[in-house]
Amino acid sequence: MSILLKGAKVYTDNAFVNADIIIENGSIVSVGEVVSSFAGEVIDCSGKYIFPGFVDVHVHFREPGFSYKETIKSGSMAAAKGGYTSVCTMPNLNPTPDSKENLRLQLDLIEKDAVINVYPFGTITKGEKGEELSDLEDISNDVIGFSDDGRGVQSDEMMLSAMKKAKELGKIISAHCEVNDLLFGGYIHDGEYAKINGHKGICSESEWKQIARDIELCKETGVSYHVCHISAKESVEIIRKAKADVVDITCETGPHYLVMNDMMLKDEGRFKMNPPIRSEADRVALLDGIHDGTVDMIATDHAPHSAEEKSKGLAGSNMGITGLETSFPIMYTKLVRENIVSLEKLIYIMSISPAKRFGIESGITSGKKADLCVFDLDSEYVINPDDFVSMGKATPFEGEKVYGKCIMTICNGQIVYKG
Repeated sequence: MSILLKGAKVYTDNAFVNADIIIENGSIVSVGEVVSSFAGEVIDCSGKYIFPGFVDVHVHFREPGFSYKETIKSGSMAAAKGGYTSVCTMPNLNPTPDSKENLRLQLDLIEKDAVINVYPFGTITKGEKGEELSDLEDISNDVIGFSDDGRGVQSDEMMLSAMKKAKELGKIISAHCEVNDLLFGGYIHDGEYAKINGHKGICSESEWKQIARDIELCKETGVSYHVCHISAKESVEIIRKAKADVVDITCETGPHYLVMNDMMLKDEGRFKMNPPIRSEADRVALLDGIHDGTVDMIATDHAPHSAEEKSKGLAGSNMGITGLETSFPIMYTKLVRENIVSLEKLIYIMSISPAKRFGIESGITSGKKADLCVFDLDSEYVINPDDFVSMGKATPFEGEKVYGKCIMTICNGQIVYKG
């Protein structure tokens, strides 16, 4: 398939240029003026923006094991609608991908049903139980990295062993950091909203204390280490110091942590996720981390559940929200249009930075794989979960007026979404 994308503002080399893009045989052939006639499909992108396809290193597509929540097909289609061309799927599945045999079930589904690039994580420990290392060497060639997402690895010795093995294999550890002994049955941030409304809180220490432990283990092992979904100001400061100490560490945060605080909560399941939305001071610290490079990337932690599982308020609902279809418009509307973050910076942390860290090809230059998305930044609409492609409909952004609609996503040179 040959495609000519004409007349857009194109993000390339960390800047925007007016350019045409020619795509042939799955790759970008040229970026610039097109002066001669073109025999393939011509798509007028005048007034639109073309970005490298977004990369989300933290999603839950629920297959195998929980296909009533989401499937590889529905999740990847939702990602494509949001402008994503590559995602990394978390391993809290059934069976968990802790062996080649278990992983094969997921790989077969990806090969059959995924419309974008899907890279699975393998588990750090068998069954994510924290008791025995997974067959890390056996699954290493087929996973993007190792994670027990959804659970923190409680044992120092177990995490040390995992880091040593991951270092030997040249793989990244992507850690959900949570000290179980500090949870005390909490389900939202241990802050003002919880106190006023009588909810059980989750303290920030449960997050940052395990990050601090892991950083010391990183210094000992030299492993490549990534922290999932940071939410607390202390986490930002600890990671900032670790980077100054030249620890091989990166981290992500989610859109909801950057634009919401706990006083915006309502007693509805669509406001419940783990870690929880924290205080205004935490939100500001995360933005500071974006500005100075401490926070490397945005990841949605797209975690769909059934309507019933999200219908029991803050106390009774499952933790997790959907995010792939709302991530860019929320970030663009609330950060870029408010002059908090530049559009160039947003594209960098949604595409280039996560791709670079996890070894995924990204960028719009000649010779690269044609993974890109086209956005109409002037398109204004209201977020309505009924319009989601994802099977999960729970979002704290329901009813928000936003700007920025994906009108096309191209992955491996093929149009995988057209809006």
